Amino acid sequence: MTSFRKLLTAALALSIAACSSPETAPQGQAVPVKTLTVARQDVANVIELPGRVEPVRIAEVRARVTGIVLQRLYEEGTDVAKGQPLFRIDPAELRASYAQAKASLERAQATAANANAVVQRYRPLVEENAISGQEFDAAQAAAREANANVAQIKAQLRAASLQLGYTTVRAPIAGRAGRAVVTEGALVSQPEGTLMTKIEQMSPVYVSFSQSAAEVLELRRAIASGSADGGAVEVRLSFADGTDYAVPGVIEFLDFSVNEETGTVQLRAEFANPDGLLLPGEFVKARIYAGEMSDVIAIPQRAVTVAKNGGTVMIVDKDGKAALRPVKLGEMVGENWVIESGLKPGDKVIVSNLQKLQPGAPVQIANAKTGQKPAPTAAAKKAD
Repeated sequence: MTSFRKLLTAALALSIAACSSPETAPQGQAVPVKTLTVARQDVANVIELPGRVEPVRIAEVRARVTGIVLQRLYEEGTDVAKGQPLFRIDPAELRASYAQAKASLERAQATAANANAVVQRYRPLVEENAISGQEFDAAQAAAREANANVAQIKAQLRAASLQLGYTTVRAPIAGRAGRAVVTEGALVSQPEGTLMTKIEQMSPVYVSFSQSAAEVLELRRAIASGSADGGAVEVRLSFADGTDYAVPGVIEFLDFSVNEETGTVQLRAEFANPDGLLLPGEFVKARIYAGEMSDVIAIPQRAVTVAKNGGTVMIVDKDGKAALRPVKLGEMVGENWVIESGLKPGDKVIVSNLQKLQPGAPVQIANAKTGQKPAPTAAAKKAD
């Protein structure tokens, strides 16, 4: 019986050994990792900020005469040209006013012509003392009054003509016309300036955002030092879904005052928008290329674990084991963290299999890189 139990125990041990996974690593086996050898480099100083798209110009189309809207002449939400008719207001009353002013002008012109003729007839008579000087002066005064009356009624006729022209409401600027605020049959008022619709210029457009005063100072220094190409700070956009907007823009406005509550400064970039992809009010992510940062250490974001007091990275120590290293994080440049302190050139930073590592675990470097590819500079990016 004892012999049988020994045989059974040996069989079970062999069975368990056969069923165990061949991939199970023995305790203490080195973990294969990829590393990055730290080196100083020049990287583009890229500042990422959220921004909002704004039209360059907004025109509020308001009624300039009082009347009833007869017809909407444009399609809502479409592009309109400057001067294009948008609405037609009933012109009947203003046409009557124009006709009345025209008739008054004709009457005044007839009166003025007669008064001027009297002056011409009296002129030789007064020289011959056939009439008194008082009568001649009275005739001249009547002629001047008649001529002034003609000028006044001409001005009234021009005003009536303008009012009649305002019954066709035209676009003051080219852009995209929005929803009509009034419909056919609505009474619009000139004294109240009834809003009829809005037009927004769609190309170019502005993107506005706020930045801390310290980083705005960096932008100004980049422009002053010439590291910004031609004194222009380039900006690129990406949409909410992560896709990039193909057309770059430039910073065209930097406010000279700091918001006391937030400590930020307002900035504005201008972008061409030929296809109308940028919509007013839309939120986008802006990347501002503010010159370059020279002689810095930058490592991939995936190699850094962010903590409350900064960040940590895993490095390979002199014994070939993983070691935890605290680092002070600077700016995020693209997909890389700028490291202000905690690493030095020559350190080997682990960039893979971090979830399998514990400090002190042996590692095996596989496909080790000799250096980090630098983030593209503004000049290199434009050359692409």
